[in-house]
Amino acid sequence: MVEKTLSFIVPGGQATGGPPIGPALGPLGLNIMEIVSKINDETSEYNGTPVPVDVILDTDTKQFTVKVGMLSTFALITQVIGVSKGSSQPNLDYVADRSCDDLINIAQKKHDGLLAASLKSAVREVLGTCQSMGVTVEGKAAKIVQNEIRTGEHDSRFN
Repeated sequence: MVEKTLSFIVPGGQATGGPPIGPALGPLGLNIMEIVSKINDETSEYNGTPVPVDVILDTDTKQFTVKVGMLSTFALITQVIGVSKGSSQPNLDYVADRSCDDLINIAQKKHDGLLAASLKSAVREVLGTCQSMGVTVEGKAAKIVQNEIRTGEHDSRFN
């Protein structure tokens, strides 16, 4: 058994048999459209957001698995807020406002890839990214919400 891993970054749910996937898989004699279909199934929840994907294949049997990588915190936030970039002046000009629950959902998705020991700490890390992007949380600057979480004001949301 010879295992080979090919890594791609594809738009969630919108991969095609063209570059970069087709040229990489074509010479290996694989059914490219079957792999593309599997990638699109696995990444559909990230509609259009760039997603890292590994295709792990056995070159002898032509069997494959698709492993979806971890999106960056920035990518998850932009997906939720519906903008492609943050503010050029994040402390003065805000691009979006989200609920604390939205950030908890992002932190839950991202928790394994963060250094945080708890969900509460993970949300505070996500809030740091919100601060640098110019995203407010329930009408407040992300830094204020970080302090509120640190002092326990939102503890009921983490139970």
